[in-house]
Amino acid sequence: MNDSSEDSGLRDWAALSADEQLALREAYGHYLDTLPPTCSLQTKIDRFRHWLAERGVHFEG
Repeated sequence: MNDSSEDSGLRDWAALSADEQLALREAYGHYLDTLPPTCSLQTKIDRFRHWLAERGVHFEG
């Protein structure tokens, strides 16, 4: 875990179990269906990072 995730109180994505990561990916997939599509990889990463942060998880991407 890096200092920024420790300071923010967020759990680091890499520290989550495989089951936790899978559950979050599945939930995000449902949320993603509500967003307009994009081809921008950076937009996709930013959306995932923001969504995870709202759930207490830090994602470096």
